[in-house]
Amino acid sequence: MSSSGHGHTPAAWTGVIISFIGFCVAGAFMVLANVPGFWAGIVLTVLGAVVGGLMRLAGLGSEPKRSAAPVAAVVQPQEG
Repeated sequence: MSSSGHGHTPAAWTGVIISFIGFCVAGAFMVLANVPGFWAGIVLTVLGAVVGGLMRLAGLGSEPKRSAAPVAAVVQPQEG
């Protein structure tokens, strides 16, 4: 398992599985020369991205990583 956790969430898995099924459906209907079936597969592929995004917004995805860049220190003027 990677340390960043990239893709190891229910949202990512669900989106990829739906998109993969859509890709397979589109490929099968392309070979069968069935245009409506092909476009149905394309719709499923896009639907996978939409479902994954909605699940991420619902809290089932990973939190965005914050920048690891160091913050510049604020220099206080010395009173003398």
